Amino acid sequence: MSHVLDDLVDLLSLESIEENLFRGRSQDLGFRQLYGGQVLGQSLSAASQTVEDARHVHSLHGYFLRPGDASLPVVYSVDRVRDGGSFSTRRVTAIQKGQTIFTCSASFQYDEEGFEHQAQMPDVVGPENLPSEVELARTMADHLPERIREKVLCAKPIEIRPVTERDPFNPKAGDPVKYAWFRADGSLPDTPALHKYLLAYASDFGLLTTSLQPHGKSVWQKDMQIASLDHALWFHRNLRADEWLLYATDSPWAGNSRGFCRGSIYNRAGQLVASSTQEGLIRHRKDWA
Repeated sequence: MSHVLDDLVDLLSLESIEENLFRGRSQDLGFRQLYGGQVLGQSLSAASQTVEDARHVHSLHGYFLRPGDASLPVVYSVDRVRDGGSFSTRRVTAIQKGQTIFTCSASFQYDEEGFEHQAQMPDVVGPENLPSEVELARTMADHLPERIREKVLCAKPIEIRPVTERDPFNPKAGDPVKYAWFRADGSLPDTPALHKYLLAYASDFGLLTTSLQPHGKSVWQKDMQIASLDHALWFHRNLRADEWLLYATDSPWAGNSRGFCRGSIYNRAGQLVASSTQEGLIRHRKDWA
């Protein structure tokens, strides 16, 4: 495991400070505000630690209520809502400075036999010869704000190789569809729950920005105010976060300064392992230009 991946695994492990109460340190990715995927992954970790191992998470639905502070730890309070015959439900509240910054519900289920079908995996080029996001960023390093340049260009625990490439500093309008391969940068232990925490963490990368593509806008432009409002994630089967996964995203709608996006995550065998949705603020602030 690389040291940055080891650090991320530790970040998602959490400290138990009381029954149903956990604390997680924060990760500064250079934007001052907390990265939403961190809170998603840590919330899922907190909820999972209160459920028996035989029940696996199958869905998570969350709302981002306030911007988090990347310089401070986050406290997670878990409400054991219900343990039924087949399903368990947990409600998680993430707290900083005495205020709720994020809340979510997660549902867990025993494995069962049943009907199966899935959407077909898109036919896209594989990850082998594609440059990573970090490699692409290094080709345009001069355009990056100096205060976050080092954070953007440093080694990452999650390697992302975009299939759909765009120049974020000179974006052109195009279809609201994106494809990217991603995986943890190193080998991970055979702990199914950990792989799902890492998928939750990674699922927030690039999803909302799919809604900007038809409008020729980018998160890097100074006149755009971008923020996640909610996030939902469904786990369809066990997965390996340290093997290549394809994130296929699209945005069927945008309006009222909000964008709505969907994601399908496939493994190399073409199996649909997870699905996501997100709505977020995509406000064009002409007064910021």
